[in-house]
Amino acid sequence: MTAPKRPGTSAVAIRPYGQADAADTLATFLAAVTETAAADYSAEQIQAWARPEERDLPTWNASMQERNSYVATVDGALAGFTDVNAVGYIDMLFVAPRYQRRGVARQLIARVETHARTAQLIELTADVSVTARPFFERRGFTVDVEQHPVLGGVRLTNYKMTKKLLDSPHGPCEQVAT
Repeated sequence: MTAPKRPGTSAVAIRPYGQADAADTLATFLAAVTETAAADYSAEQIQAWARPEERDLPTWNASMQERNSYVATVDGALAGFTDVNAVGYIDMLFVAPRYQRRGVARQLIARVETHARTAQLIELTADVSVTARPFFERRGFTVDVEQHPVLGGVRLTNYKMTKKLLDSPHGPCEQVAT
């Protein structure tokens, strides 16, 4: 006999992004920036980063389609999303506030790593917020440099972070028998 599921322990499913996900991923991005990141950034910084008045679904969707984007769902509802480009750069990883601390980001980053290893990339990189830095560090990323990008005339802080994928096929540590 199996134990019944506890509330809040629904499985996280990861799948490729599709056009139908545009509105939910944009809403997740805006909620994550304006609610979650608000603990580490000023109201002025949050507004400059989120820029909700400048976001539109066609442009958002086109951008998401250009990258290897993935979404996480819980009970069919979008819980988070991420992406990774052809050279291993993660542009976005965001989780809806109501799904934080449920393994969503962990499973998304695992999917990105699987993609990167399959593509035989030697590293993953990302420009990571103050809020997300501890998560990325727990996943094996290290800070290369603190950065101060200016968005809409407002200075923010983030971190260029890298994770070496040394056990990738054909990576720099692979030895060839002679």
